[in-house]
Amino acid sequence: MRILKADKYLRMPWRNGHGETAQVAISPAAATLDDFDWRVSMARIDDDGAFSIFPQTDRTLAVLRGEGLHLSVDGATPVVLTRSSEPRAFPGDVAAYATLIGGAVTDLNVMTRRGRFTHSMQALRIANRLELNVNATLALLVCVNSDVQVQVSTQTFSLNPLDSLLVDETPSEISILSNATALAYLIEIGPETGVRS
Repeated sequence: MRILKADKYLRMPWRNGHGETAQVAISPAAATLDDFDWRVSMARIDDDGAFSIFPQTDRTLAVLRGEGLHLSVDGATPVVLTRSSEPRAFPGDVAAYATLIGGAVTDLNVMTRRGRFTHSMQALRIANRLELNVNATLALLVCVNSDVQVQVSTQTFSLNPLDSLLVDETPSEISILSNATALAYLIEIGPETGVRS
């Protein structure tokens, strides 16, 4: 287990060159945008535009900062994503387009390589204390808007806004404590097994 500090995230241009991403974590550690098994990142979106295409990937998106956006995937009717929305899952290898609602947005994005890994992302709204049971092979807890204390087994970690905690000891019982109403995201990642429906 380790804390990933927001000011240490690796910054790089978008695959399509139209923005910048802060890479939270990637596997394997030396992977590139072409050969990762999974990747978690945050991106600032300053203008309307298309998302980068990532072949054979599944991705999930949530809004961390800003008023939100309209997301259209593969030509479908746009859906609204805001800070109060649940994360939105969609294929990473189809055309997706974002239209900003009212200025720049920072998003949280997780991608897994189809046929190798799967993932889930859920919003956690914490009022004083929240208990979680994590059974995935690996999990990341991303703090959004308040300082929180995270207890895992006998260890306690302090997270500031946009910091993440990587948990690779499973199963794990996690307690999240905050003096204010806090928002965090739990990302769970594991190897893909069985037949996809």
